[in-house]
Amino acid sequence: MAAAAAVPGPGSGSGPAEAAAGPGGEEAAGAGPQCPGPARLARLPLARVKALVKADPDVTLASQEAVFVLARATELFVETIAKDAYVYAQQGKRKTLQRKDLDNAIEAIDEFAFLEGTLD
Repeated sequence: MAAAAAVPGPGSGSGPAEAAAGPGGEEAAGAGPQCPGPARLARLPLARVKALVKADPDVTLASQEAVFVLARATELFVETIAKDAYVYAQQGKRKTLQRKDLDNAIEAIDEFAFLEGTLD
């Protein structure tokens, strides 16, 4: 039941929901052994995220669930800042994000105040 609740999150349509709940399950069987449960909902490679977590000398162990949550939070953060920076790219009549767009988003949006000066 928990898998069915987690599937609608990505918003990719009825395909994954059918694979998780459907009787055929070719997709579920293919994804199951490689990526148990929440791993298939993350876009970032969890092994790399875990390696970054373990690079911190203060971290000794990191559960798979913690690594997944960090990966998902990172994805959401990158998506948010990219969307906000894209507004500034559109104002400049461009489709490509540039550093100045990120700088403008960081300056203008209070949520990103902690990033001020990091791109210098």
